[in-house]
Amino acid sequence: MSNPPAEVNNSEIAKKSAQFLEYLQVEKGSSLLTIRNYRHYLARFMAWMQRNGIRQDLADINQDVVRQYRVFLTSLKGEKTDTMARRTQGYHVIALRSFLKYLIKNDYEVMSPEKIDLPKLEDRQVKFLSGDQVDRLLNSPSLSTIQGKRDKAILEVLFSTGLRVSELTKLDRDKIDLDRREFGIIGKGGRARVVFLSTRAADWLKKYLAERLDHYKPLFIRHKGKMDVATPDEKMRLTCRSVQRLIHKYAHKIKLPIEVTPHVLRHSFATDLLMAGADLRSVQEMLGHKNISTTQIYTHVTNKQLKDIHSVFHGKGH
Repeated sequence: MSNPPAEVNNSEIAKKSAQFLEYLQVEKGSSLLTIRNYRHYLARFMAWMQRNGIRQDLADINQDVVRQYRVFLTSLKGEKTDTMARRTQGYHVIALRSFLKYLIKNDYEVMSPEKIDLPKLEDRQVKFLSGDQVDRLLNSPSLSTIQGKRDKAILEVLFSTGLRVSELTKLDRDKIDLDRREFGIIGKGGRARVVFLSTRAADWLKKYLAERLDHYKPLFIRHKGKMDVATPDEKMRLTCRSVQRLIHKYAHKIKLPIEVTPHVLRHSFATDLLMAGADLRSVQEMLGHKNISTTQIYTHVTNKQLKDIHSVFHGKGH
């Protein structure tokens, strides 16, 4: 027996939230993941209002309603814990604040988003690899197969560029200038940036591509399973999940003490630059961060530099 169709929410909030999600997609260039998450967070808010008999007009979003909703969020279970993580609660609140900002921008009289405080979070702990650990990881693939050469090239490119895994998997080989060792990408939030390859990363890309006898556009493809002329490019493209799995496999192979993900390599890229003396603004540009505050999670490195400077120069005249 089929389930009855879900009741359509025709409330004022539902209509405006649909317009807000379209705005994120068309005008802000937000990623599909961001839009999906915002849709989920706002749908949860509307479902909660409905269950509690709260009308869903824009005027019904007030401080008392938001306070009750936040109490409700604290009662929800997380994926692995008895309560939803404060960071996840924060994402729900950020979505609601962004929605209110959009409404104010479009001249609707609604509650000021500044009246909603974000939850206080602990400073994020950044995981990164030491120079020796990076070298061991980059040298862990076997080079006797094309998969091994591909994996070697992937690891070299990730550490050389600090790309997000989603940016890496979207790369097409005709867009990479291996002679100039650079290429342009459209990153998170539709922001364009130029990415630079190290000589070593470019060399390993050349070695991998020299073994490719196929016509497929993606820079990194799968080399197992069915491969023929009729297979579409996108069916051959390596997925984010596949890249995550292969990095985990190599980290486990060499017994690294931390769980290594593509983002850990991104952190390692940024950390390596800062320890070599790069300034935070340049690292911000290379990572494609919209705000310098995002890049400041790497202050664990600059703090160490300040400590070193303090120990070298402080108190010499006393």
